[in-house]
This record gives sequence, C-alpha cells and structure tokens, in this order.
Amino acid sequence: MTRPPFRDQPSPDPPFRDPRLPVRTRVEDLLARLTLDERIAMLHQYAPGVERLGLAPFRTGQEALHGVAWMGPATVFPQAVGLGATWNPELVRRVGEAVGREARAMRARDPRVGLNVWSPTVNLLRDPRWGRNEEGYAEDPYLTSALATAYTRGLRGDHPERWRTAPVLKHWLAHNNETDRDTTSSSVRPRVLHEYDLAAFRGAVRAGAVAGVMPAYNLVNGRPNHVSPYLREHLRTWTDQELVVCSDAGAPSNLVDSEHYFDTHEEAIAAALRAGVDSFTDHDQDASKTLARVRGALERGLIDASTVDTAVRRLLAMRCALGEFDDPGGQPRECDGAFDTPAHRALALEAAEQAVVLLTNDGLLPLSESAVRTLAVVGPLADECKLDWYSGSLIRRSSPREALAERLGADRVVFADGLDTVRLRTAAGWVRVPDAAAEGRGPAEAAEGEGEGEGPAEAAGSLNPAHAAGRTDLPPLTVGDTPTDLSLADWGGGVLTLRAPSGRYLTVAEDGFVRAAAEQPGGWVVQETFTLEAHPDGHLLRHLGTGGYVCVAAGALKVAERDGGEERTGTAFRLEVVERGEDAVARAAARADAVVVVAGNDPHIGGRETEDRTTLALPAQQQRLWRAAHAANPRTALVLTSSYPYAVAEAADALPALLWTAHGGQAAGTALARVLFGDVSPAGRLPQTWYASDHDLPDPLDYDIIASRATYLYFDGAPLFPFGHGLSYTAFAYGELSVRRETDLTVECEVTNSGPCDGDEVVQIYASAPGSRVPLPHRRLIAHRRVWLRRGERARLFFTVPVEDALGFWDVAHGRWTVDPGAYEIHAGASSADLRATATVTVEGPPPAPRPVPRRGLEAADYDAADGIVLVDRAKVRGDAVACRDDAVGRLLFRACDFGAGVTSMTVEAAYETAGAGNDDAGAGNDTAGAEDDAAGAGNDATVEVHLADGTTLATVTIPPTGGRYAYTTVRAALPTPPAGVRDLHITLRGGGLRLARLGFSG
Repeated sequence: MTRPPFRDQPSPDPPFRDPRLPVRTRVEDLLARLTLDERIAMLHQYAPGVERLGLAPFRTGQEALHGVAWMGPATVFPQAVGLGATWNPELVRRVGEAVGREARAMRARDPRVGLNVWSPTVNLLRDPRWGRNEEGYAEDPYLTSALATAYTRGLRGDHPERWRTAPVLKHWLAHNNETDRDTTSSSVRPRVLHEYDLAAFRGAVRAGAVAGVMPAYNLVNGRPNHVSPYLREHLRTWTDQELVVCSDAGAPSNLVDSEHYFDTHEEAIAAALRAGVDSFTDHDQDASKTLARVRGALERGLIDASTVDTAVRRLLAMRCALGEFDDPGGQPRECDGAFDTPAHRALALEAAEQAVVLLTNDGLLPLSESAVRTLAVVGPLADECKLDWYSGSLIRRSSPREALAERLGADRVVFADGLDTVRLRTAAGWVRVPDAAAEGRGPAEAAEGEGEGEGPAEAAGSLNPAHAAGRTDLPPLTVGDTPTDLSLADWGGGVLTLRAPSGRYLTVAEDGFVRAAAEQPGGWVVQETFTLEAHPDGHLLRHLGTGGYVCVAAGALKVAERDGGEERTGTAFRLEVVERGEDAVARAAARADAVVVVAGNDPHIGGRETEDRTTLALPAQQQRLWRAAHAANPRTALVLTSSYPYAVAEAADALPALLWTAHGGQAAGTALARVLFGDVSPAGRLPQTWYASDHDLPDPLDYDIIASRATYLYFDGAPLFPFGHGLSYTAFAYGELSVRRETDLTVECEVTNSGPCDGDEVVQIYASAPGSRVPLPHRRLIAHRRVWLRRGERARLFFTVPVEDALGFWDVAHGRWTVDPGAYEIHAGASSADLRATATVTVEGPPPAPRPVPRRGLEAADYDAADGIVLVDRAKVRGDAVACRDDAVGRLLFRACDFGAGVTSMTVEAAYETAGAGNDDAGAGNDTAGAEDDAAGAGNDATVEVHLADGTTLATVTIPPTGGRYAYTTVRAALPTPPAGVRDLHITLRGGGLRLARLGFSG
C-alpha cells in the first residue's frame, strides 16, 4: 500500500532536517513525505528536486579516479595504476582526501559538481592488454583492496557521521575486457570468485568508507552483472550500511537491447531493482524512459511500491550522510573544501615521484649535473603531459623536457620528438595547412578527461568532454603548390596521428572536413587518428573515427560521405618522408653526454575504454627511436610512460637504464627529473607482472587464473619483470624473519638501509603452501609496508594478518573458506621473485574431509578441475550450471568424493536446449524446473558420462530435450558398479545446449 504523502508542513524543521536524529529516522521521515511519483523519479541518475520539501536536484556519479574529472580545471594526480605503483596506502589516502576536498570546493561554485563519486576502480589487472588497465591499482586482490580502502577513506573523510564525498567502487564484477564488453560473459569458478574477484571489493566495503558499487557491463557465468545475485548474497552481507548500487551508463537498456536477456524493458528494470540496483544511469539526462519502465513494471505487478522504496531509502541515506538535508550552517568543518592549494600541488609531485619504477640500472642513474653538460631528451612523450579519459583539465603542467630544461637550463637540453616529418601529395597538388594568419581565433582548450556515465546536469553548459564537438571555425586542409610538413606518429597497429607545424593535430569535425584543430587526441570517439592503406597510386587515408576515406572535395580535404549506404573510395595520397624521426634522435643523442628517451602511449589511443590492446609490443616507431639513440650514445636511458606494461626484453638487455611510470599528472615531468638526477631514490614497485611476450598470456576472455596460470599468483614462466619489482639507488639488507601464530599471524622482520643514500624500501610479505592438496598460488602477497630509511638506519617491522586471509582458500568441496592443516612458508622480500628471508608456520588440525557425496551431492560448478566447459546461469535469478564451451566435449573432475559404504543410483539435474528451440524462461525464477524422467526413455545426443579415475564407467545418462535452457529435468540412473569409499570422479559432457546443474547419489 502506498503511503499518503505529508503535504502540510506543521513545523519549519521536519525530522529529516534534524542532524541530531539518526540517519535512519530522518530517511524514513522523508520517504513518508514523498509521493510514489516523486520516489520513482529519484531512481534515475538525474533526480529532480522536490520544491515543496526544499529538496534540490541530485545527480549520482562524479568521476574522480585521480582527481575531479570532467568539471574543468582541477589538481591532476598520477593515473590509478601509477598510484598502485606507489604501494603506499597512506599516500593514496591523502590523495583521496585532496580529491574529496576539491570536489567540495568545486561544488561550492558549480552545483553541477557531484559528491557521489564513481571511484575508485577495483577491477584487478588480470590481463595487461585490458584497455582500462590505467584505471586499476594492481593485479593482486590484497594490494588493490588496501589501496581502494585508503582512497575511499580519504574521499569519505573522518567525520563519524558526515561524508565529504560518497565513493562508489567500480566495476562489479570480473570485468577485464573492452571487446564486446556488454555481451561477453566471464566464466568465474567459485574459487576464483571468492579468492580473487570478490576479495578486491570485500576489504574496502568492510572498512566502512564505501557508499556503494557500480555493476559492470559484462555478464558473469551467463548472467548480466546488473541482475547479479552476488549483490545480495555477498556485497550486502559485508556491512550493515545501506549501500547504493548505481548502474553503468546505458547498461539497464543493454539487458534487452544488446544482451537480449529479457524480452521487455519492464522485466529488465524490475529484475535489476529486485537484484539491488538503486540508481539507473540511462539515456543521459532524459529520465522519461527509465521512469516509464518502472511504472510499467509496477502496473504489470513485476514489482511493488516497496521495491521502489528500498532503492530510494538507500539513495536518501547517502544524501543524508553527505549533509544535504542539514541546515547550511550545520556542515562540519571536515567537509570544508580546498582547491589547488600548495599542499595539493606538493602532494601531486610526491605521488608522481613515488610512482616511478626503476626497472634496470647498470650505473647510468642517477645522472650528475656536473658530468652531464648536455642532455638529449627525445621521444614522442618527451614534451608531453598526457591526460586520460578520467582526468580533469590541467591547471599547470610539467613535461620531461620542460622540467629538465628548468633544472639544467634550456641551452643544455637537446630535444627531438622522434616523429617522422612527412608530406602528402595528391594528383591535384600538395596537402597544405592554411597559414596561421588564416586560422582565426586562438587554440581551443584541449578537451581532456572522459568518463563513464552521463554528463553534468545542464547539457547546454556541459563540461563533459564526451559532449564536446570539434572545431569548425578553422579552415580545412587544402591542396596547392606548396606542401606543409606534418609530424607523423605511429602508435602501433598502423594507427597514426598527424600534427601540423602549429602543434595542432589533424582532426575531423561533424561536417566531415579535415582541419588542424585539435590540441590533443581525445573524445569518446577519437577523431584524430588515421591509417594508411596501400593503393596502386600510393595510399588511401582512412579516418578511424568515422571509418571513411579522406578525399579532396572542392579543393579541401574531407571524409568521403557514403553514397546510398555504400562506402566511397577516397583520394590516393603519396607519402613523402622528409626526415625519419630516428635520424633526428640520433643527431640529438650524438651531441649529448647522456640521453633520455621518453616513449609510451597516448591514453586515448591504442588501449583505452572501449578498446583492448592486441599486443604487449612497443610500437615499432618507438623501438627504432631507442635503438637509434643507443647506437649514437650508449649512455641512453629509456623511460616508458604508459598506462600499461610492455614486452621490452630487447631494450631491457641492451640499455643501461630502463624506467616505467604511469602518466603522472600535472607534476609528472618534475618528478621524473628529480628521480633521474637523484633528488629522490626511486621506490615505485610494479603493481602487475610484466610478461616477456604475448605468448605468455592466455586468451583475454579466460578469467580462470588458476587453470590458465595467469598473474604472478599462478604464472609458471619467467616474467620480464615480476610483480613487486623495482630497484633503488641504495640497497637494503633483510635480517631474520619470525612468524607467530595466535589468533592472527604476527610477522616480524628487520630491514637495514645498507646502501649509499637515504631511500624508501617496500617490504613485501608473501605466503606459500608447499605440497598443498589443491593448486594454490606460488606465493600470495599478504602484507606490505613502504618505509623510509636513512643511510645505515635499521627498522624492525611488525605485520599482523588474519590466518584465514593469509593461508586460506575457498573449499569447493564444502562451500566455505578454509585453512588446511600443514606447514606454510612466510617470505619477506623486495618483490614476488626477490625473497630475502623465509620462516615456517604450522597449522594444526584434522585432515581435510572428503566431499560428503551421498549427503550433499555435487554441484556442477564446484569442480576441482575442468576442460572444455564454461559456467552459465542456472536460472535468471541465481545459481550456476556447466555447459560445453563452443559445443565441444566438456570434462569435469571432482576429487576426494566419499561414497561411504557405496551408492547404487545417481540423479542428474540438467537442461537441454536443442538447436532451434526458443529461449524458454521456464523455471527462470527457481533453481530447477521439470519432472523426473527415466534415462532409458530418451534417445538424443546430449549425454552425461560418469566414471572413476581408473576408467570404470559408472553410468552414461542421456538427457532429453527439456524445452529451454532454464527448464531442468532430473534423470535417474542405476549404478551397476556401485562406487564406495573415497574416489575421484570424472564427468564428461557431450552436446551443445546441455547444461548440467548437479548430481545426486543414493544407495
């Protein structure tokens, strides 16, 4: 029954306005005053105000991954993966605090700035080819959780009741691919789910500084994350707090439009609300479609008003915690804003310094100002301060060239960007950029930053770069008698950018003309990238943003329009190389006492949101640059400034020094200069494995890190650089390691700075379980600390870790977290491969019990090992089943099955959807549906074969067509050779469309 609204206000201060009352009391009071329509309206990202109650409009979603994004100038900190490389939770907490304070300060002058921040990203960096690698902290769940906890604590603030901002973790769950990201399903077995993917979220949520989560676009085990039962079964069990679940942009519509998981949008939105989604980010600022779908779901009886109330209650609790309903004068000092302060600038520099990782060093570094009279600074990123899709606009910037010139003097720095200087010629003449005098107004500000979701409140004044249009006020490129030299950068895979002498990039606006008008590549669809395709008369120039070919039309360059839907061929261009970039680099290197080559990626190109990488290789043009520099001057250091790892074995072997840093924000150049010259001893550590080649990686869609042997946890090969690796200008000695087991593990170790200078060491504590009965990680990070030590200083460090966190795993045999008895090794060291001290700890207890098969049966998804299978949704609401991958033969292994005195019969619960059968939703709301059938009565080709390890066949069960993928039947079969005792059980599945849910045994 719908509550009647309170339309009269007998008191000027209703309870929901009283900050002295508990949040729950205030929320219930306000909820009761809202009409059903007003409550429904609050479910959209852009919730309107309620004037009669004095409620302002509210927007969920403010990007703030490494600074306030999309809303204009703000302090820009290093990318999240760079913050991950600091391995410093306290630093990351201070960065979160600064970002939260800037959000408050910016909101005070612009109400479009939101306080519900969609940050941080805690997806694990399982595969370095993921386009959004820059957004995560690490490949390890412990480190990711520690840094996410720190960042959210900073964003939230320390006030016991009022939140500075309300952080939302993204993207729930098992999301590491951009390719077909809204239709691919991550197959996640229970062990990977509990030990890896959930673990990254769990710590931050339990710490109490998280306001909610955002589901990811993908599916997990065949079910979209926006209707995931894990929101209820796991997430909401970790805290008593009212967490808010905000959908990703457009994802609610995807449930019908691209995923075809539901037939109607009313069914989809009802299912999402029941699963726990509270705020719907869909159709930008147009809430009408979402609200109509909610009303339709109510009218059809798919949900009732209480479902709406549950979601609105959570949203109101968040708004209340942000202080929105308090008197304006009642805001605690904790929530006061601060913007672009000296402290924030110093923090941006400190974070950028701590993020630099020294990969190799044969004594070239640190450089000496007295010995290096002339320094060559070369490469495509040597004079860049790149931003990414989730950056704010720069208030100030520092490129390596600028910082080194400021330090040494401009006359001591030789620069070459290493780009090829080229000219383009057509049959009608040379391609030319109109003279600068004809370019009209000055350069437009670069549109940097990007994001998930929808833009700020008023579209006309949107600061979201996804809404920015290309400039049309400048004249397009023309053809004529005199050429214009263009700078060509090849970012790999044939993806090119072309830059005019003015510094502007060639780009294409909505009118299709090619202009030198962009300050940087950017935008949701990048309009500044091209590729050359071979043609008998030279090359065709394809514009990647539109997919069309460039042609000459009325003397100007324009993307050819489609004619009746057919693609039109562009103009043939001949490419003349005026100078190779490597030649300019070699000249610069030969003039210098030392060389710094700065290479890497543009965060908007070749690996970004919507686009995965296909290779770990450094672009060929950049490889030629470091080779040319090194050939001309052996004192060459390569700095990789990138959002992700590269496979650079040749460079690592050939060069005397190799460094990596993520794009370091506004202070990146200054930080790098201070590290190169030894003001700061580098102490960044790799937050993910750097593999030697593409061949070391499994398929990007293989989320089973145990079976695929992925990440440092399971990788069996030799990485180029291991997880946790990073060198220093000083040295550290480790003393004896001791471990005590009481309620928790207490680890104690001694570390001494035994080198020539002060510096930070990152002490890393790992656990391993030699001889374990199940495949466990080679070693697992369980604790760490970044500690600064003066030269000669010694420190004794103590770590306390819960035993289950350090030594436990998910026991699929019994569906619980467990610690096996036995001996475990605890290691301390400088990386996952540089372990300096080891101690042993023993866990006492009874031996692990086998699977109680007659009592519990076997859930198909709880296998110990498998091949040729994929996990799928057992029903639309909850549960997993197993199917054959690509209609292949699937095999499952269940170890240590205890059949007791013996079992004589078996039941197989399965569904079989034959080719051509519709997607029958029968049983979608239940774990099973269907009746028991006799195995002898079926004669189709879907079978479940059960046998023992010695090859003894127990039964072959034929599964008849059941009428749909969710229509389960139970087939009983006798076991002529009854198994007894503890045996390993093997199951073979045959038949596309077969889904196995469970097996039962009796005797």
